[in-house]
Amino acid sequence: MPASDAVDRFCASARAEGLAPEVSRYPDGTRTAVDAAAAVGCGVDQIVKSLVLMAGDQSVLVLCSGSRRVDLDALSGHLDQHVRMATAEEAREATGFAIGGTPPFGHPVPLRTIFDPHLATFDTVYAAAGTPDSVFAIDPASLMSITDAEPADVTS
Repeated sequence: MPASDAVDRFCASARAEGLAPEVSRYPDGTRTAVDAAAAVGCGVDQIVKSLVLMAGDQSVLVLCSGSRRVDLDALSGHLDQHVRMATAEEAREATGFAIGGTPPFGHPVPLRTIFDPHLATFDTVYAAAGTPDSVFAIDPASLMSITDAEPADVTS
């Protein structure tokens, strides 16, 4: 699937949520949080990593600040079951997007979403818009609302 199709699908889902995000494209890519922060011109903590994990046979999305890592033990405790990182195939199946470009919403089926409270310390955060070279800005409160995310301290 062409990259523009993924961004178009993301933008259509954003419009369905009442948003009109301005998607920025960076030809050198924003695959990592460090790359995204450098391209956008913000701190790495303001980058939202959309990480897909598996809790049993259920996909779970964690929206994590760019400089942090998901603590699998803490997340397992929060969900009361063992979790592991999803494979690239499982992530694409759950979200409809490739890893590195997974947006926080716009998936075929809404995922249970966990929100890193550190993201809420910023006025604006930046998340992938469907491809590894696209991002959009959003305020953390809107992001939590749109994704119906539950804040949980599951990062380190």
